[in-house]
Amino acid sequence: MVAELTAPRLDVDGLLADPSIRIVVCCGAGGVGKTTTAAALGLRAAEVHGRRTVVLTIDPARRLAQSMGLTELDNTPRQVKGIDVERAGGELHAMMLDMKRTFDEVVEQHTTPKRAAEIFANPFYQAMSSTFAGTQEYMAMEKLGQLRAGEEWDLIVVDTPPSRSALDFLDAPARLSRFLDGRMLRLLLAPARTGGRSVFSLVTASFGLFSKTVQKVLGAQLLTDLSGFVAALDSMFGGFRQRADQTYRILQDPQTAFLLVAAPERDAIREAAYFAERLVAERMPLAGLVLNRMHHTELAGLSAAESEAAAARLDETGDNQVTADVLRIHASLLRQAEREAGVAAGFTGAFPAVPTTSVTAQPADVHDVDGLRTIGALLA
Repeated sequence: MVAELTAPRLDVDGLLADPSIRIVVCCGAGGVGKTTTAAALGLRAAEVHGRRTVVLTIDPARRLAQSMGLTELDNTPRQVKGIDVERAGGELHAMMLDMKRTFDEVVEQHTTPKRAAEIFANPFYQAMSSTFAGTQEYMAMEKLGQLRAGEEWDLIVVDTPPSRSALDFLDAPARLSRFLDGRMLRLLLAPARTGGRSVFSLVTASFGLFSKTVQKVLGAQLLTDLSGFVAALDSMFGGFRQRADQTYRILQDPQTAFLLVAAPERDAIREAAYFAERLVAERMPLAGLVLNRMHHTELAGLSAAESEAAAARLDETGDNQVTADVLRIHASLLRQAEREAGVAAGFTGAFPAVPTTSVTAQPADVHDVDGLRTIGALLA
């Protein structure tokens, strides 16, 4: 017999229809179907529950755009065509985070045009805004804060970044803000706060030796670029951490719901369990677990052992070989379903109160709105 999941059932439609829920964050390990799940949730929220929905993806792959019939996604929400807007009156929009453009917007909002131009021209800023570790996750939080600040959207569905660890989505913004607010950068910022005189001329000769050491390690030009960068950002210091803290509080708000997305694989389930522990520790609202790519059978009353025994008897008689093959396929499917349920129990056993829903494995990848609609119905 196939082991049944003992966790309470996740009411996806109840979640999507709840007007008090403004943000749904889909998180989990890479390759478990987060992007498809986020898109399917957004589509169902719009078509079935009449909500004006935007799906924000941080995944640079084109899967979301293709599945929604869009040629491309960028930093501006684009309306998805071909959905049933007459049924409930909702709308679906989608966008992909452009982390550099979002960083530029932050700079433009919090400084003068002249100072913004200086920052944009700085080589250190150009590198950091495009490739610095944690920038993508920090800007995802920033963009989420921007979308949440307005009243344009009934529901924001977030597809978190693909990363080595799903926890990076929570940790990286704090790391980046600590770096930008760090003691070393504030030390480099001192020239801008002393009328342009070098900080090294204002302290002892021993610190002058330290500065030479730093130049040898980092290189004089890099140190100059870095010092110029933090000097240009002087008016914004403290703001980075403040905005990260504000968005963090949004994630803790009851209007936000986290959905863990996993596949019946040990690494993915282990990652989901780590994330669940972190969400509980940070007092963030964990709504439930979505198990993708699960296998089921409609003939659970016929065990794998019984199927294999019946197939063996048919082999002996030499009759009904097709039936024997079907019985073996049924036995194989049952054993796979049992293995998957056993793996999933690693999460449900540790978090028995977390509601769970499963999505049956599909014969092909989802590549259009109809496919997303099917996944949405399975989720619900």
